[in-house]
Amino acid sequence: MQHDILFNAAACIVPRSAAVELVADSDKKKLMRILYVNAGNLYGGVEVLLTALARHRGVCPAMEPHFATCFQGRSSEELAASGVPVHVLGEVRVRRPLSVLAARRRLESLIRRERYDAVVCHSAWAQAIFGPAVRAAGVPLLFWLHDPPEKRTLHGLEHWARRSPPDLTLCNSHYTADRVSRLYPASASYLVYCPVAPPEMPRSASDREATRAEFAAPVGGTVFLQIGRWERHKGHLLHLEALRRLAGRRDWCCWQVGAPQRPQEAKYLAEVKALAVRVGIADRIHFLGWQDDLGRILAAADVYCQPNIGTEPFGISLIEALYAGLPVVSTALGGPSEIVTEACGILVSPADPAALADALAALVDDPERRARLSAGGPLRARELCDPTNALGRLAEVLGQFSVA
Repeated sequence: MQHDILFNAAACIVPRSAAVELVADSDKKKLMRILYVNAGNLYGGVEVLLTALARHRGVCPAMEPHFATCFQGRSSEELAASGVPVHVLGEVRVRRPLSVLAARRRLESLIRRERYDAVVCHSAWAQAIFGPAVRAAGVPLLFWLHDPPEKRTLHGLEHWARRSPPDLTLCNSHYTADRVSRLYPASASYLVYCPVAPPEMPRSASDREATRAEFAAPVGGTVFLQIGRWERHKGHLLHLEALRRLAGRRDWCCWQVGAPQRPQEAKYLAEVKALAVRVGIADRIHFLGWQDDLGRILAAADVYCQPNIGTEPFGISLIEALYAGLPVVSTALGGPSEIVTEACGILVSPADPAALADALAALVDDPERRARLSAGGPLRARELCDPTNALGRLAEVLGQFSVA
């Protein structure tokens, strides 16, 4: 991968045309008050990141994080439980312009009252809705890009977000950073991997066996696990197309973890279930719904498989699986290509279910290889996403906006 500047996981990505420079002022001691703005009506990778910023704030005392959300739900509840300030701006519907204006007024008032050093909007939706209010309040506007434009022709919401260019863009992967210019051609961009801590997992073998029995894992067999939103690009259908090639074996099952949050996700889940029936493996595919205690699920599985057919900008669930010591099998697209190495997993083509089936079968048949990949997982996860390093990097980037 080529960039204008060679960098590693802790380096910044700055277009040659950008005039923004980091302020190198190691003497600044002022606490940075940062407000993170997100819609809050769904729960996915962005919301996991926000919760991590709240829960691990103690490892970087230079920053005081606050959070603003429009919709109350699981995300706002987790943030509040972490003991951080959570400000509710009111539900916003684009089709109701008055709701947009009211939320903007609330945000502008909040910014002036709390005197933040910077405001970070997550997603094009938040940038489009609240960018003008941040500008009106006179504080730096930052954008954390999680899901970059896949095409140079922007859709409506991205066009709207483009009207409020940020002072800089934070990127969750090299893949994302390479595509910032499609949305903001003049924006300086900085790579900050998501802070992810090892999941809390039960330690006893009896706990593991109890979970495996609860969810019908074959005795002595291999459990393939996939966790995430019911979105087509995450490759559930490809996963099942590969597993149908292993239908003659009785030494495996697959756990699918996640609950649909929108009507289109429920429709897609029904499509996946129908495929499992059609190809004759419905008794081997167990749909567990959402599980609050993911640690026990990870501890009871053997291989993590998320074969994306569309680009995953990063992949927090892959990092959590690596922390848990699960070999990761994914496709060579986007973020997983940056995460998965030969020391911790296997990458295959997104258009080749036979290759995916071969990779899964190889891990069933070769316990020694599986053990080697398992041992490499936690090291790789810490290398990319250790919370202390990630939040230190974030403080380094945001430090330029701390006013003495």
